Amino acid sequence: MQLYTSIEIEQIQKDISYLSEIMEWVKSFLGRHHPDLGRPGPVCPFVPYALKSNNIQMAVIRTNNLDSQQLEDIVKRYRDIFLEIASQDKGLAIYMAFLLIFPDIQIQETSKLIDGIQEKLKPLFVESGLMIGEFHKRNESSGLHNPNFRPLRSPVPLLAIRFMVESDLPFLQSPDSPHLRIRYLEAYLKHFAHQHIDKTKLNEVYQALTLAKEQVKEETLVKY
Repeated sequence: MQLYTSIEIEQIQKDISYLSEIMEWVKSFLGRHHPDLGRPGPVCPFVPYALKSNNIQMAVIRTNNLDSQQLEDIVKRYRDIFLEIASQDKGLAIYMAFLLIFPDIQIQETSKLIDGIQEKLKPLFVESGLMIGEFHKRNESSGLHNPNFRPLRSPVPLLAIRFMVESDLPFLQSPDSPHLRIRYLEAYLKHFAHQHIDKTKLNEVYQALTLAKEQVKEETLVKY
């Protein structure tokens, strides 16, 4: 049984339009095929079953009067909540997703706040076996199979939290910094090396890790 105060009801009324808008976007865009995607299936392969199993949860986060550090702290708390919930039902955990909606962030602020927070917190999330994705109208990240497709554009700014999966490897090999690539690849191996994954992909990870470590050594020699 759930009871609401008058203030809580007013807040729900303010938030419901954003929750409805994002849920419709999840169903009609992420959960379906797009002609520009460049491969068969929905934009996000996990969304259809995540919806069917009722494993997508959303929160509307009001950012007025909050600075970047306060927003980071909020996102980190949701990471902890995600891991706690996932530990209670490991069978369906792979289909879990949190969508943190930020309706107060203006479009001109998305690069600083949404992209900035995602970039800063991604190492922490990856080392926890999670991925954190940034979505907004100006996102220029391209699709893996079509460089002209923009899969991370959403009608309202948001950050998505989910578990890392095997197919996330390209996103962990992309940083220019070899130090960051090492952190990501070692986290990938920590979570997948002892599972029954594609051996070719596993070898690719070891090779990429070796290359990144060699690059760090070369940079150190040049520096000194």
